[in-house]
Amino acid sequence: MCPTPDSTLADPHQINADLQRQLVECRAERDEALARETAMAEVLQVINSSPGDLQQVFGAILEKAMQLCGAAFGALGTYDGERLHNVAWRGIPEPLADFIREPMTPGSGALARMARGEVVVHIPDITAEEVYRSGSSMRRALADLGGARTALWVALRQDAKFCGAFMIYRTEVRPFSEKEVALLQNFAAQAVIAMENARLLTQLEQRTRDLEESLKYQTATGDVLKIISRSTFDLQSVLATLVETAARLCNADMAFIHRKEGEFYNPAVNWGFPPEFEKFVRARGKFLPNPRTLSGRTILEQRIVRIDDYAADPDLAGGEGIGEGTVRNRGASTPRRRTDWGDRARAPTGRAFYRTADRTRAHFR
Repeated sequence: MCPTPDSTLADPHQINADLQRQLVECRAERDEALARETAMAEVLQVINSSPGDLQQVFGAILEKAMQLCGAAFGALGTYDGERLHNVAWRGIPEPLADFIREPMTPGSGALARMARGEVVVHIPDITAEEVYRSGSSMRRALADLGGARTALWVALRQDAKFCGAFMIYRTEVRPFSEKEVALLQNFAAQAVIAMENARLLTQLEQRTRDLEESLKYQTATGDVLKIISRSTFDLQSVLATLVETAARLCNADMAFIHRKEGEFYNPAVNWGFPPEFEKFVRARGKFLPNPRTLSGRTILEQRIVRIDDYAADPDLAGGEGIGEGTVRNRGASTPRRRTDWGDRARAPTGRAFYRTADRTRAHFR
């Protein structure tokens, strides 16, 4: 007996259903791949357009990662060797916001595990772990304040060195898939690239500033040498140019040069003095070095003297007339700002610079 068609052929409705299911799966995979590629392209565009703005770049990376991985909130931070500093965060519940802004130190949880070398820390249920039950402040905050249940942490590593962490969370117990873990690792790699770009850009900008500053100093030195060559017999003009140039380069408000005459010192030139201060200095005339004055201290100790706050130094008696001049008039009682001038503030013996009011004052050899 010949077999009937129904016994030899599969159900056409089942075949059609299977094909439809496969088509839907293929389309879903295609859409997921397209979304990943689009997200990566957008992240690279942000990295290229804002290489020095790590917060903006991290924010863009975090948003794309949360969207594609189906996370409720997350954070992306850098590690300085002691603490993790969150640079960007998205979707953080308000009760958890203050906690996320504070730097975190490795304890016995995920951060400590990554610092020891782990790349991925995947926690299906935060509240089911011993770290949470033992009272970890971080786990308690995440679960109790933020409502987090499932967590995925991926370490940022530069040349095998732990330099940051990528953290995303779900508010229900729903572990991340292998594809989502791999995707977050890709985003973490982009974050490392952004960090390196920011570091290189900072170095380049610093190097550019150093070169510009060096050129400015060389130009100023050349201008002074020109004045010296053209004013062989006009010492006063040379000193005036010298003190003004040095004061401008050191960003000082006032400056002057004393000339040694025997055992005495005589004010030779000044720059930036208000009339009442200049009148005071000239009325004083020649003077002997006094260790309780700024000039005297510099002369007697034969070294660079730096005073961050002249009025606060108990060993100075105000011999330069600071109380009679600009400082009092500009508000000497206001808090002073400490400024590090570094090697720029080198000057010949007898030269002094002052910053007034809320600025640092210093006196140099």
